[in-house]
Amino acid sequence: MAQLSILRYPDARLHKVAKPVQAVDARIKALITDMFDTMYDASGIGLAATQVDVHERLIVIDVSEERNEPMVLINPEVIWASEERLRGDEGCLSVPGIYDGVERPARVKVRALDGEGRSREIEAEGLLAVCIQHEMDHLMGKVFVQYLSPLKQNRIKTKLLKQEKQERREQLEST
Repeated sequence: MAQLSILRYPDARLHKVAKPVQAVDARIKALITDMFDTMYDASGIGLAATQVDVHERLIVIDVSEERNEPMVLINPEVIWASEERLRGDEGCLSVPGIYDGVERPARVKVRALDGEGRSREIEAEGLLAVCIQHEMDHLMGKVFVQYLSPLKQNRIKTKLLKQEKQERREQLEST
């Protein structure tokens, strides 16, 4: 069980489009385990492989309070989305400390493989629907801040780059 490094916006690798997973083999199963460990450790509810610099169509999710309902989506595709849309604040492990409103379909139906390679369909609403859509965006190379105005995007980018520079400076000082 390894902790994976989570890419931080505005890292260009977050904008790379993920390729389909070819086989649910030992490598993918190990990656799933590592992604869950990384997500839980970071107090997240979803993590796309793109965020850990693996550009394959794989998502792990657990929106449960008890953190005991892990869900794996391999090669997910939205097969239906409601016309009804909801706007809610979203955050992201790749955009730490930033939350802003994003409008998305209120309900979706998704087809994907599970962690054993079995095909399944999931109907989701509420937080789960938002999380699935957010993570699927990552697989397409899209980060939630791209839904925001250019001004907000630039402010977020500047803030995170400044934060990263400060963290590097503190690391150097502590060595």
